[in-house]
Amino acid sequence: MHFTRKTLLATLVLASFTTGAAAAADAKNPLSVHVLNLQTGVPTAGVAVDLEQYKDHKWIKLASGTTDSNGRITGLFPSGKTMSAGDYKVVFKTGDYYKSVKQPSFFPEIPVIFHAENNGGHYHIPLLLSQYGYSTYRGN
Repeated sequence: MHFTRKTLLATLVLASFTTGAAAAADAKNPLSVHVLNLQTGVPTAGVAVDLEQYKDHKWIKLASGTTDSNGRITGLFPSGKTMSAGDYKVVFKTGDYYKSVKQPSFFPEIPVIFHAENNGGHYHIPLLLSQYGYSTYRGN
């Protein structure tokens, strides 16, 4: 297969645009999560995560995802929707994860409840995880 310089340049520009567009779409998503293993110091892939919103005196499931090879879900909020002010809950399904790697765990799931302001900002919820403990905070 022979590429001309013009064809190669167009391919590179298209690939750059596609990668940039995907990154921009993720960047616009108002919610991301990251799970790091405190025992090994590496990201934790394969953790299922649910997002819920507290509305009308009950929790309503909005989305689900699974952490990637970097331990991240870069866009957990439903695509094309706007995050309104209110209370949200990210539920890390840690018991299922530890079961899948054949290790015991004290926490079957870890719910992280947070309040979002109506400012269009980004919320990042990191989870530092071990079998018998965890820590979380608002990241960026």
